[in-house]
Amino acid sequence: MYSIKEAFYSLQGEGAHAGRPALFCRFTGCNLWSGLEKTRSKSECQFCDTDFIGTDGQNGGKFKTAEQLRIHIDALWPEGQAHKYVVFTGGEPALQLDDDIITEMKSHGYTIAIETNGTQPLPQGIDWICVSPKTAKPLIVTRGDELKLVYPQSHISPELFEALNFSHFYLQPMDQSHLSKDQIPLMDTQQATLKYCLSHPRWRLSLQTHKMLNID
Repeated sequence: MYSIKEAFYSLQGEGAHAGRPALFCRFTGCNLWSGLEKTRSKSECQFCDTDFIGTDGQNGGKFKTAEQLRIHIDALWPEGQAHKYVVFTGGEPALQLDDDIITEMKSHGYTIAIETNGTQPLPQGIDWICVSPKTAKPLIVTRGDELKLVYPQSHISPELFEALNFSHFYLQPMDQSHLSKDQIPLMDTQQATLKYCLSHPRWRLSLQTHKMLNID
């Protein structure tokens, strides 16, 4: 059984594939935060800006088999168009993404990407692995295509990840619009990120362009 918060067709807004048309499939649940505001301050990840609770989002639902899930999200891809690209995200998608889903999507021509916090093992066959660390605990996923660190995080610094085997390293300014001052001290995260990138050219700037364009 797979639980999906939402699924939609849009443009990738972040990182190396910014601007690329993609299907997004957001799984429910995460291992670093319950998604409930009352537990945020005591969670390993305290700044998440995503609703991943339940299955009541756009095109959300529960699916018994990987084939049922593939049929559901495949219907969102423009008919007759090639270059099929699906991004599995969350919450933490590695809690549900498995070999059956990978096989099903591959058999219907999809390139598969994942956006993960890196604390859970991944199935084989994923074409693009983006790890976004949220905890000071050692990562399980230590190699991939893109490491995208939300910045700044008081408990982890970019230096912790520079030696890992990734092709691209991005810093992304923390979105504080949903936070209150008693949760995290508010600051100019864009300027802080710009300053760090300029001083440490190993890192590139990633912006959430989908929010700037007011798209999903």
